[in-house]
Amino acid sequence: MSTLADLLAAHTGLTDEQGGHLQRLVGEWQLLADLSFADLLLTVPAVAGTTGKSSETPGAFLTVAQCRPNTASTVLPGDEVDQVVADEQRGRALAGAMRRGEIVPGEAMVVSGVAVRRDLVPVRYGGEVIAVLTQAAANTAQRVPSPLERAYQASAADLCQMVADGTFPPLEGNEAGLSTPRAGDGFVRLDADGLVEYASPNALSAFHRMGYTSDLSGVSLAQVVGAVVSDAFDAGDAAAMIELAVSGPALGDGADHQVLRMEVDARRATVLVRMVPLRPRGSATGAIVLVRDVTEVKRRDRALISKDATIREIHHRVKNNLQSVSALLRLQARRTANPEARTALTEAVRRVASIALVHEFLSGSVDEEVDVDEVVRRLLPVLVDATSTNAGHAQVVVDGRFGVLPADLAMPLVMVLTELIQNSVEHGFADGRAGRIEVAAQRELRELSIRVSDDGAGIPDDFDIESSGHLGLQIVRTLVQIDLNGAVEFAGSADGGASVRVVIPLAPPPPGFGGHEKAPAADGGRG
Repeated sequence: MSTLADLLAAHTGLTDEQGGHLQRLVGEWQLLADLSFADLLLTVPAVAGTTGKSSETPGAFLTVAQCRPNTASTVLPGDEVDQVVADEQRGRALAGAMRRGEIVPGEAMVVSGVAVRRDLVPVRYGGEVIAVLTQAAANTAQRVPSPLERAYQASAADLCQMVADGTFPPLEGNEAGLSTPRAGDGFVRLDADGLVEYASPNALSAFHRMGYTSDLSGVSLAQVVGAVVSDAFDAGDAAAMIELAVSGPALGDGADHQVLRMEVDARRATVLVRMVPLRPRGSATGAIVLVRDVTEVKRRDRALISKDATIREIHHRVKNNLQSVSALLRLQARRTANPEARTALTEAVRRVASIALVHEFLSGSVDEEVDVDEVVRRLLPVLVDATSTNAGHAQVVVDGRFGVLPADLAMPLVMVLTELIQNSVEHGFADGRAGRIEVAAQRELRELSIRVSDDGAGIPDDFDIESSGHLGLQIVRTLVQIDLNGAVEFAGSADGGASVRVVIPLAPPPPGFGGHEKAPAADGGRG
């Protein structure tokens, strides 16, 4: 089964930022499905010719994600992911929802003998509608809903309007990596003043375990949490978090990356609290509070933490050992009289140091991923300083974003950048001139494109990379083509220097998609 990122990369023309918004929405939409008692479908306009479906027509819609509720029976038992919307009437309704940019209430229809209502919610990002969210729920208009159902559905209506406004989900700060409680774990609806409008039975039980024994209806939840949390600082933070969610600044107006979830200890219970501000049409109507008792989970987590700490310690020790090797090579280079041997040892020091830097970042990571932008920021001064004594002064400028990559891609990529920048410094400015090296990165859904260019001496006319014995360029070609499954192109730049372009695929190339082409195989360069 293809992931959401794979489907967006293969069948749409969405940007990386738009795709990221849809991924955040899918990461949060289980809450919306549970509150609305509805199945959810995320549908996007497909680029013509990319789906491979005989039923595809111009302007076809493709379902890229599906979610079923935990609070009700599903009304869509089939899997619709990676399916083109074949029904013409439904396709016109989806197109109309995107064009109007407003929630379109659906009419009841019969699906597998069940009366189903489909509402269409446009998904807005950056002022543009980029997808449609379909809510499919059993038609229960003839039944009187319970207080819990009314509280759930009112909150779901506010969240749907925020999806159409482009303010849900927000860019929420979660530095502790806390999980998200479900509506069934414990649900509290607050009004615009922070008073409890409704608290589910599970939420009441969670607060009782925290030490609050009275009824929650009509009381200030910030005061309740502040009174039951054991640590005074955590109590103040939790109360401030609730007040921020209820009456803080409007989402999208400087309120991005709010910290709206935390783990608190009260008596012998550990509870995870998550706030969801409600701002339909930019008006604060209150907030949703989700609570989960994680006392037993914390006990099991302590065992996993021990394992994760061991893996990080291994990376830390590998980094220390590589730094020791680097120091020994540097010492040997200083004692070597042969210039060629000294140069070779110095290059080895630089290569070992770049690998050690990646292991240093892995020693602080819990998911074997590396922030390549931070690695490059710390690596560049080392590279320039290491070669400035033997070459001219080169100013290195980085533009764009590499992003976060898994370790198996980050390691060879950092080595490739090391070799390319070193090559520009050594050969582009070998005559003592000063100049500029520009590293431009462009991160997209499907690929990462990097260009390293300089205004140095340029490429010799008689240069042939196939016959070149320069180890650095051979390392670049091997790593790019084998480890990164990419392509590299060496060429002269417009200002007389040299330019190298590296393209690394991040997703399988879609058939017939008119996106970026891979760089051709290497056909020139500087030795």
